[in-house]
Amino acid sequence: MAKNKEVYVCGNCGFESAKWMGQCPQCREWNTMTEQVVQPAPLQAAGNYAKGPLRPGLQPLREVSAQNSCRIVTRMEELNRVLGGGIVRDGVSIIAARPGAGKSTLLLQIAQEAAELGFKVLYISGEESEGQLRRRAERLFDEIHGNIWVQASVSMNEVLSAVDKVDPALLILDSIQTFALGEYPSRPGSPTQLVECTNAVLKLSKDPEHPRAVLMAGQLTKEDELAGVRALEHMVDTVLYMEADSGEELRILSATKNRFGSTGEMGFFTMEEKGLRPIENPSEYFMTRRSPEEKITGSALTVIKEGTRPIVAEVEALVSRSFTPYPSRISECMKRDQLATLLSVLEQRGGVSLYDKNVVVKTAGGLRLSQSSANLAVMVSIVSSAIGKDIPAGTVFIGDVGLTGELKRVPSLESMVKELDRMKFRRVYLPWDSLRKETAAQLSELDVCQVKTLTEVLDQLFGKRAPREKIQTNEA
Repeated sequence: MAKNKEVYVCGNCGFESAKWMGQCPQCREWNTMTEQVVQPAPLQAAGNYAKGPLRPGLQPLREVSAQNSCRIVTRMEELNRVLGGGIVRDGVSIIAARPGAGKSTLLLQIAQEAAELGFKVLYISGEESEGQLRRRAERLFDEIHGNIWVQASVSMNEVLSAVDKVDPALLILDSIQTFALGEYPSRPGSPTQLVECTNAVLKLSKDPEHPRAVLMAGQLTKEDELAGVRALEHMVDTVLYMEADSGEELRILSATKNRFGSTGEMGFFTMEEKGLRPIENPSEYFMTRRSPEEKITGSALTVIKEGTRPIVAEVEALVSRSFTPYPSRISECMKRDQLATLLSVLEQRGGVSLYDKNVVVKTAGGLRLSQSSANLAVMVSIVSSAIGKDIPAGTVFIGDVGLTGELKRVPSLESMVKELDRMKFRRVYLPWDSLRKETAAQLSELDVCQVKTLTEVLDQLFGKRAPREKIQTNEA
């Protein structure tokens, strides 16, 4: 008979060791090794696997029914977009966010939406009591639907018992790191408990006779990673992250893993008194409304692609004189190294003197510029602020700028241009020969300017210059 084995497991990363160590050699955290008893599985003879009838449920792929994977389509279009069309009936999803970002509020709103669609919902909270859930629901909804069942518990055994009694179509766990199975002596949130509790949830969700959709809240570490072992992300079907800056009402929901849809989609919400409200038209949200006669320097428009949806974003730049030997380079919307590269190209290829200037770049609404299609707009906004000249209203800039000063093509350019034409913009600057003639002929009012270099764009916007003339700023 095999004996039990004692191992020491790191509670932060899941590293196993035969002896105790003060510091985990994998994640370098101190005092995270805890003792656990591993019971080996009984050995079976090899002949037991070689013979015998087929296991029930084994069948050819083309004969498998896909009805169990139908979706719960809510009225929150931003959520449906990120999930790939709705909540999959036999899928397990986890939503991770920083404390106070609104993941529990979103889960409660999803519960109300599913209940109104006729689905029975079971909401198990390991962090709040039933009374706290009731008070939150009263604040969010005018009337709480009767199909929502709640329970406050940290025992996964009680969760399994509650599922048998209620038989819900949607199970919500808030949060998975707080639950524990009684069969295992380790604490809640330990690698063993996380894996075993998730396995129990997977069995509930993937039951061919009674498939259930499962949504779980997940806690983040100080490095903004999902707490627990990495295996947790591999086990679930969908991993969603909610981004929220402190003091900002904007919430961005994105998927880093999605077995039933794309991982490039993003959903935009605003946090209000009645909960999270979807932003139906993000382009209007990320732009400042101005009259055509109003002139503003240092503001340029661009288009970025989030999933399948083009979004118009406003880039703002502020250039001021530096009184220190090392001018500041501040960016809230892109990496500092990326901004430094664009400034170097402006200095060398665009003829803009910025060596003694502070440069601050941000976007309206706090949208991050992770795509190269916004580089031209960033550089144009910096030049506009540096020389004190405004950019014509209704003008948009799409394109990447190489180290040679040449404009480069970007993906999904035609869909971006069509979105600008739909929104009645006046002019767009694009890289040379990047738009097909057939697409250009379909545009109604949008004037397309295709140029080769950054210098040509600056000359058309701010006036013709000599080949080696430097653009002097207002302070110079």
